[in-house]
Amino acid sequence: MKTIGVDVGGTFTDLVFSDSESCQLAVHKVPTTPEQPAKGVMAGINAILADHAIDPGSIDHVFHGTTIATNAMLEHKGAKAGMITNDGFRDIIHIGRHQRVEHYSIMQTLPWQQRPLVKRRHRKTVVGRLAPPHGEEVQPLDEDAVRVAAEELRRAGVDAVVIAFLFSYLNPDHERRAKAIVETVMPDAFVTTSSFVAPQFREFERFTTASMAAFIGPKVDRYIRELDRSLKAAGIAGDLRIMASNGGVATPKMTSEKPTLTLLSGLVAGVLGGAWVGELAGRKRLISFDIGGTSADIGIVVDGVFAETDARSASIAGFPLLMPMLDIHTIGAGGGSIAFRDQGGAFRVGPRSAGAVPGPAAYGRGGHEPTVTDAHVVLGRLDPGDDLAGGMHLDAEAAEAAIQQLADQLDISLHDAAAGVLTIINANMANAIRSRTVQKGIDPRGFALVAFGGAGPLHGAEVATLLDIPEVIVPPFPGITSAMGLLTTDLKYDAIRTQFQTSAAIDLVGLNGAFQSMETEIMTQFEADKILPSSIVFQRFAELRYVGQGYELKVPIANDVITEASVAELWRAFHAAHAAEYGHAFAANPIEVVNLRVSGIGKIQKLDPTNATEGGSLDQALIRKRPSVFRIDGQLTSVETSFFERRLLPVGQSVEGPAILLQDDSTTVVPPNNRFLVHDSGSVIITTETGR
Repeated sequence: MKTIGVDVGGTFTDLVFSDSESCQLAVHKVPTTPEQPAKGVMAGINAILADHAIDPGSIDHVFHGTTIATNAMLEHKGAKAGMITNDGFRDIIHIGRHQRVEHYSIMQTLPWQQRPLVKRRHRKTVVGRLAPPHGEEVQPLDEDAVRVAAEELRRAGVDAVVIAFLFSYLNPDHERRAKAIVETVMPDAFVTTSSFVAPQFREFERFTTASMAAFIGPKVDRYIRELDRSLKAAGIAGDLRIMASNGGVATPKMTSEKPTLTLLSGLVAGVLGGAWVGELAGRKRLISFDIGGTSADIGIVVDGVFAETDARSASIAGFPLLMPMLDIHTIGAGGGSIAFRDQGGAFRVGPRSAGAVPGPAAYGRGGHEPTVTDAHVVLGRLDPGDDLAGGMHLDAEAAEAAIQQLADQLDISLHDAAAGVLTIINANMANAIRSRTVQKGIDPRGFALVAFGGAGPLHGAEVATLLDIPEVIVPPFPGITSAMGLLTTDLKYDAIRTQFQTSAAIDLVGLNGAFQSMETEIMTQFEADKILPSSIVFQRFAELRYVGQGYELKVPIANDVITEASVAELWRAFHAAHAAEYGHAFAANPIEVVNLRVSGIGKIQKLDPTNATEGGSLDQALIRKRPSVFRIDGQLTSVETSFFERRLLPVGQSVEGPAILLQDDSTTVVPPNNRFLVHDSGSVIITTETGR
């Protein structure tokens, strides 16, 4: 099978080609084209095909991680959206909940009020009401009012419409009928419903998630269609698959219908790639650390299980989100992060970034503000004599001039300014990792840090040292790891049903029926994707809480027919999960079932494991020795540093730092008092000061 993985980052678009029959693996990078992402994607695909004489018609699949939806939310650049909801509930997505993001601040910004996804004048109400517990109709839908509302939205120039009614997760009939009417009136609009996007309780979160789908839907749909057409025009007949936030990939049709599936598309691939690399190196407890030009993304993997978000914390751009998604923490810290002195005189780095255009000053594309990349050049960790990805050359004079501006503002030396940039950015990254580990009761000292992305290996060892993490794993192709992660996953779809029950009166028939219904729904989707039944695996979960609690925990449940015995085991598992999450459990308290969830996984062929090449010797790998600046015992010191060509390093030989490992897609820094070796899997393992 021949596959291509494409990951679009803030600065570069990364590509990897894999041929499972010939074991051929090829990687490539091209500059990202932010205004027309599909243009950069196709430029990269055409280049990798041409460079390696690959027939476009032989490609079976193209797997793609996209940031279109993510950027639309972060930049708040989406469609002009409208909403049709129940009479009297026009302002649910404005009011929100009584919880405040910052409990004690009177100056905080609430995103759903400051920058609404659907402006109030475009929120229309109609008569019609369903009621719990089964979604019975207590007031018929006023179809004429729906038609009038749709006409008003059409005249207002609305591009997308969300239908969001109370209790539609119990009975979607009203939403489906309203959708049909709106599509008749507005045939060119993107129309969706809350029961289709997020069929579960909590009106504010469900309405907001559905509004998000309408807000980003037209942009995602246009991009996916354009890319699909461009691939076919290039002679690639293989299927396009889009990375989803839940860790699987989905079809273009599914992502166009449910654009919220792609909100973490580009980020999730990195966590998958990091987990794959860690497993090949024999490490099971991993912190994925993906640094690009704009951001640093952090994920946690324990024994092959990815940390996931829950209803309490799932959000993007400050908006709550009811979607299954991996728990990935992102901060504005990357190679292009700009260093500056703020109005109070403090030395700061990021989150503003030089991005792909113009990029850091060292890129020679007109950038003049000091960035993290420029600091590395000034300290001798990036050498102007070495090419970057895509054949880019570094401009040392421009980098030095940019950092000198900062040094003059702070009244410190050039090297102090450059080292300060790295100290601050590394501290920001370490604090971000602490927020996902220490603050959640996880000891990072028992993990390995998988450092990748274009800038991850530059910072991995120093960040790990700040956290007392003993090992850093640098993948064979660190700058392309997210693209490789795309080729390590399966098709994955999720279904959910809200079904309130308590342990005192459990309905086994209802539980079994709900699970069977969801599995049938997912199976239908897999049949459309031409996935064989033998390649499909289902995973069942119940979301439970103690009666009276506000939020629930997800607990796995066996795929067999649910019996009294399996329910008793489910209660025991919930008590254990509650104790693990909160430090205590209440064995005598009644338990409430809130949601039932099924994940369907369609197994597809994966990327073959990498193996280290035979390499050479240290003498063969050594390119040069020259001074680089490191902080040793609190003092900046110029130290003679060995620069190695990574592909020529011998396997299994431990080497003392300081060292710089060079390759096309990234540069790895091994500071003084650290050691490294090339593992059999092809990854470089750095042992930090803590691990020695």
